[in-house]
Amino acid sequence: MTGSYVAAIDQGTTSSRCIVFDRSGRIVAVDQREHRQIFPRPGWVEHDAGEIWAKVQAVVAGALARAGLSAGEVSALGITNQRETTVLWDRATGKPVHNAVVWQDTRTAALCHELGGAQGPDRFRQATGLPLASYFSGPKAAWLLEKVPGLRRRAENGEIAFGTVDSWLVWNLTGGTDGGVHVTDVTNASRTLLMNLETLQWDPAILSALRIPEAMLPEIRSSAEVYGRATGKLAGVPVAAALGDQQAAVFGQTCYRVGEAKNTYGTGSFLLLNTGTRPVASKNGLLTTVGYRLGGEEPVYCLEGSIAVTGALVQWIRDQLGLIRSTDEIEPLAASVPDNGGAYIVPAFSGLYAPYWRSDARGVVTGLTRFVTRAHLARAVLEATSWQTREVVDAMYQDSGVRITELKVDGGMTANGLLMQHQADVLGVPVIRPVVSETTCLGAAYAAGLATGVWDGPDELRTHWRRDAEWTPSMPAEVREREYRNWRKAVERTFGWLEEGEGA
Repeated sequence: MTGSYVAAIDQGTTSSRCIVFDRSGRIVAVDQREHRQIFPRPGWVEHDAGEIWAKVQAVVAGALARAGLSAGEVSALGITNQRETTVLWDRATGKPVHNAVVWQDTRTAALCHELGGAQGPDRFRQATGLPLASYFSGPKAAWLLEKVPGLRRRAENGEIAFGTVDSWLVWNLTGGTDGGVHVTDVTNASRTLLMNLETLQWDPAILSALRIPEAMLPEIRSSAEVYGRATGKLAGVPVAAALGDQQAAVFGQTCYRVGEAKNTYGTGSFLLLNTGTRPVASKNGLLTTVGYRLGGEEPVYCLEGSIAVTGALVQWIRDQLGLIRSTDEIEPLAASVPDNGGAYIVPAFSGLYAPYWRSDARGVVTGLTRFVTRAHLARAVLEATSWQTREVVDAMYQDSGVRITELKVDGGMTANGLLMQHQADVLGVPVIRPVVSETTCLGAAYAAGLATGVWDGPDELRTHWRRDAEWTPSMPAEVREREYRNWRKAVERTFGWLEEGEGA
């Protein structure tokens, strides 16, 4: 061990951050930079992977400078990342062959429908725990191989590398064209629709069906082990962990026991429930995914409910509608009225994710009367996040038989007390926020520190978790269930907006 600090890179949907933690899990320094969101067509969302790598290098340098640390004082580096976003790059030049196709992108909806055939979206669910949906990386890679001229031949020849963002970063951090390591971890691999949940390896039958050459795929490794050593500003530091952002939050929230759950409120929201060392198949629209794997230990699995649009809905009413000037205006505006005035907003901008998986859905605002003001709409925006979360919690109980008794929460939206109170009200259980709310970075740091001996094990990590705030339910049960029925009616109004096979 070379120092007492662990660094973590959080490469997210809208920005990249680097956070340095000390041995007690406290934040020492943070640096963050946004990157562009590229929208070539309706339903298409892209990022410039080269820009992301440049921003990552900048935040690493910035965090070290803010902390006053050299690379020699950092024991390990962990990575957490936006999942499903797909990068293909040239191994010889290190240049991406196309913009990264982002997890929100729906261009592969028609391809997924075609692949499902007579079996429909569940064709690969038994092997992967996932439905055939535009959300996942495999169909995005298949689309790029089909649409970028000459790319399939180059991929078959081993000239092209495929990766989710963790692979792109690890490859660049460990040298890129000069010996970069091409790996992914089990959590990110489990989001591609290409990995078998039992074998934790790429599934040959699925690769064949999607016409994806195995030559371009990274090696699947555990979430906590030394993949290689960094170059650049962190030269010599072990790159020792990678977890998809939501699984990293599970780890940072210390949800190490069966039945423990967390919800992360960001651009979208993602609720994960620890189900132990065997995957639990979902019959209620949830995803079965790998939660984490520490070195050679057994993997831990989760049920996940992925909600596409939560924080992004607040950004939408700010940027597209101009109802607020900044995101922090929404709480006092929504609190200025006692309820939503009968209005509901279902943000199916790119279809609906869990528990529906309806690519044909599009957003609605319903229940409007002349009584409704922008304050009521602001409240409906916040409540949309709570109700979508309630639907996921109900589905988790139906699949697992586990009824959560509390919900650990993290992410930017947890600063909104009105939202957190409404979340507790509609779930009927306490909602708890930790002192360190940056749990995605913390989880990546914890995993990297475990791999390099900074911490002894999960029991030690539990001692660092501290409660910051708690909201307890106060809504009468009859009000909760009446409002929930109204929400479900609003959701039904979103179905069938697109004709079958349309992708935008």
